[in-house]
Amino acid sequence: MADVKSAEAQRQQRRIKMTTEPVEKLILKLAIPTIISMLITTFYNMADTYFVGQIGAGLELSVRQQMQEAAISAVGVVMSLMAVIQAFGFFFGHGSGNYVSRALGQNNVKMAETVATSGFFYSVITGILIAVLGLTFDNQLAAVLGCNPDFEKETLQYMNIILLGTPLNMASIVLNNQMRFQGNATFAVVGISTGAVLNIALDAWFVLGLKMGVSGAALATVIGQMVSFCLLLIGIEKSDCIKIRLKNLRFSRFAISEIFKGGLPSLGRQGLSSVSIACLNNMAKGYGTPAVAAMSVVSRIMLFAASTLIGFGQGFQPVCGFNYGARLYGRVKSAFWFCVKWALVFIIGISIPAFIFSRQITGIFSESQDIADIAYIAMRYQLVTFPVMAFVVMSNMMLQTMGRVMSATILAIARNGLTFIPAILILPHIFEFTGVMLAQPVADILTIILSVPITVKVLKELEKETKT
Repeated sequence: MADVKSAEAQRQQRRIKMTTEPVEKLILKLAIPTIISMLITTFYNMADTYFVGQIGAGLELSVRQQMQEAAISAVGVVMSLMAVIQAFGFFFGHGSGNYVSRALGQNNVKMAETVATSGFFYSVITGILIAVLGLTFDNQLAAVLGCNPDFEKETLQYMNIILLGTPLNMASIVLNNQMRFQGNATFAVVGISTGAVLNIALDAWFVLGLKMGVSGAALATVIGQMVSFCLLLIGIEKSDCIKIRLKNLRFSRFAISEIFKGGLPSLGRQGLSSVSIACLNNMAKGYGTPAVAAMSVVSRIMLFAASTLIGFGQGFQPVCGFNYGARLYGRVKSAFWFCVKWALVFIIGISIPAFIFSRQITGIFSESQDIADIAYIAMRYQLVTFPVMAFVVMSNMMLQTMGRVMSATILAIARNGLTFIPAILILPHIFEFTGVMLAQPVADILTIILSVPITVKVLKELEKETKT
């Protein structure tokens, strides 16, 4: 009983802090650990690409390059499946986490417990279903993802091991987001980062030391995810966060509705990310395996760059959720513009040197000159429009946290769905492979055009609410 009272007192203190301290201070405090977490997590996704790009030591250069191209292409193809897995993880994690932050802002602990527990168990059940279906239809799934016979063996080796870890991977994403939305980013960072660092170390050992190839990279990833899950579960128990208890599980309309409303934008964003990657792979494979591998390398690099932006936005979300739940709309607006301004400055700061040294950066991932010649040009195209994502990402996170389902979902699916998929399907027929490389920057421009009026409308509504 004393522990329960202590946890309740700590939650009350956090609620007061989140609704009274300067928003700039709160965001920076919460953003630093989430940025670190996102960087490490994305880096370990890049690690698979890097280490499989080093296989074939001791073999002839031509043979080694062929092996590397097949391995990198396999990892790139399965990336779209991993995006689907993450999509459902974020659906349940953001869906439950968004509601929990608003409920705690309203001091409604009981409903926060119900939705948090339901989101966790829903994700585990869904993860099991995805794993079973994926393993049953693995050949068909690989073909849909953009695999061709040149690297089918490597794709199946990597994909099937990744599928085995799906339930725990999704559960980890849920726990991480629930802790983060409650303003307890430190425990979340420790759990995710430890698994990521372990993954990188195991990548080096399994792929290079034990010569396990893409199977070793996949096994390292799954082991890292298992460790993260265990640490995050311990973190939930040790912290003052809402506990996961089976007795609080509800298959109720309310819990499902709240998770759906809060998580639909994430499902749309991440789910269409998977579709867009599959479309990209299918369009690129017509230009050969090096083209698929090169676009995979660029996608991983740009995801790493975007992780800082996403991490900064994740520091904003609990501040937004608590203050919106407490009807402190002026603080929500101040926090939003603070994030947009400094995110834009940061992105421009990293885009310029990345553009200048793009050939050197992309060359790290493979000895293949064919991959390098394609990758650095594609990366430069994407860097030109990358800064507009500062406004787009922060707008999407604000609308999603506020529970503006329709507006948030439109913005979430805009970049990877409404704009990118038509671009990747149309532009290559006009500009050939240059059209493949231009699809993402064109999508960025169209997305910012769409996002500005939607976000401005919501901000004006908040302004009216502030004055009433």
